[in-house]
Amino acid sequence: MFNDIGAFELVTLIILAVLVFGPDKLPKVIQDVTRTIRKIREFSESAKHDIREELGPEFKDFEFEDLNPKTFIRKQLDNDELGLKEIRSGFDLKKEMAEVTDAVNGRESEASTSSAVPAAPGSSGSTSGRVDMSKKPAPPPADDRPPFDADAT
Repeated sequence: MFNDIGAFELVTLIILAVLVFGPDKLPKVIQDVTRTIRKIREFSESAKHDIREELGPEFKDFEFEDLNPKTFIRKQLDNDELGLKEIRSGFDLKKEMAEVTDAVNGRESEASTSSAVPAAPGSSGSTSGRVDMSKKPAPPPADDRPPFDADAT
């Protein structure tokens, strides 16, 4: 609960509590706070128990921690019914991003040169319908200016 509070902060809070409530009222305030926290925990556990009863026996293994998206995704990735590990291992994001970067910058990557399919004579592109991103497009003529929008400036 207090994982991010260091020793200095804890001492500061204690000194501040003694100054605000006084040494004679501080034990009573601590008892009231702990009693309130205990009641909140009991109410929370009671609500969880009621929800589990209402969901029925098919949700007997339901955990409220599963409602956290990170926990849900981690649990689904560990459960390999859909073959997600195979898909995840077959996808190399760094390699894909390097190929896209090379294509945008006009360089040919090693993967694109080794897997390139030569185009048929007389065709304007590859047979697979892919656009060759390694070729730079022809620059527009100098007299063609982009449209000017007075409201945009």
